[in-house]
Amino acid sequence: MTDILVPVFDLGGVFVEWDPMFLFRKLFATEEEAQWFQDNVCTKDWNLEFDAGDIYAEGVARLITRFPRYWREIQAYDTRWKETLGPFIEGTIAIHDELVAAEVPTFAITNFSWEKWVSCLGDWPFLEKFDGVIVSGLERLVKPDPRIFRVFCERYGVGAQSCVFIDDSEINVIAARRFGMQAIHFTDPKTLRKELIGMGLPLKAK
Repeated sequence: MTDILVPVFDLGGVFVEWDPMFLFRKLFATEEEAQWFQDNVCTKDWNLEFDAGDIYAEGVARLITRFPRYWREIQAYDTRWKETLGPFIEGTIAIHDELVAAEVPTFAITNFSWEKWVSCLGDWPFLEKFDGVIVSGLERLVKPDPRIFRVFCERYGVGAQSCVFIDDSEINVIAARRFGMQAIHFTDPKTLRKELIGMGLPLKAK
């Protein structure tokens, strides 16, 4: 197994669908209002602060001081966070299960609030099958910062050239390649399976 590439997965958008708009559409009457809220209040950059280690209660409280009229909706981003999740991406889970069954070590590097990461452990059975996970909120480093890839390699004793990194974000894929990893821009499980087979991973063709 030493000659086989080590698969290193992203989680959101690869194993499970994630989009804050899933929640915001429930909080507002129209798509336009929901989109405005994401673009101007609970923005992607604001969410990234939690991925970098901020505490939800503090981040929510700070944002409410800026937008007090939206306190209910902002608070819902914490209390109803799991409604930002969509279904599991079953094809990826099947790929991962096959790799685990073939005794291929698997890892993950994820931009994730440490609080929400812990809350998902009981709901996402595939998490405990990884040989190790780097959670940005615990490291206070977020992809595409190359330092998060260095943390991974040093912690698990894996050379960058021995890894194939899989992420739905092209900018993260580019960063992994610059660091020295092979990398795949994830679009769908069927394509991923073909690409991993082409790299020599022991998966069944479907």
